[in-house]
Amino acid sequence: QVHLVESGGGSMQPGGSLRLSCAVSGYSHSTYCMGWFREVPGKEREGVAIIDRTRNTMYADFVKGRFTISQDNAKDTLYLQMNSLKAEDTAMYYCAAAPQYGLFCPLASAAYNYWGQGTQVTVSS
Repeated sequence: QVHLVESGGGSMQPGGSLRLSCAVSGYSHSTYCMGWFREVPGKEREGVAIIDRTRNTMYADFVKGRFTISQDNAKDTLYLQMNSLKAEDTAMYYCAAAPQYGLFCPLASAAYNYWGQGTQVTVSS
């Protein structure tokens, strides 16, 4: 059973930075897609960034150039470095995992079957 635990959320002013962490257990980093997603009340959960088993990454347009996803396999930890934060980045952020069957990992939340409990990020002045 894959288990994910997020940490690192909090409050930040616009333009600031935060790094989210996701401790992962019960999986093989060589066969899984890993991703970060976010959700605000009243809206669907949306994909932020994913990383596949060969460390290829993909980002949603609204975070390109600002957020970076990375993975430390030795620590079994997934990260999301968030820079130049905007008020619209305020959301609950979730990390997720799914077995990688194809060449690419999807950015769609419906494709992921293992989820953490989420960590809140609030960006306001």
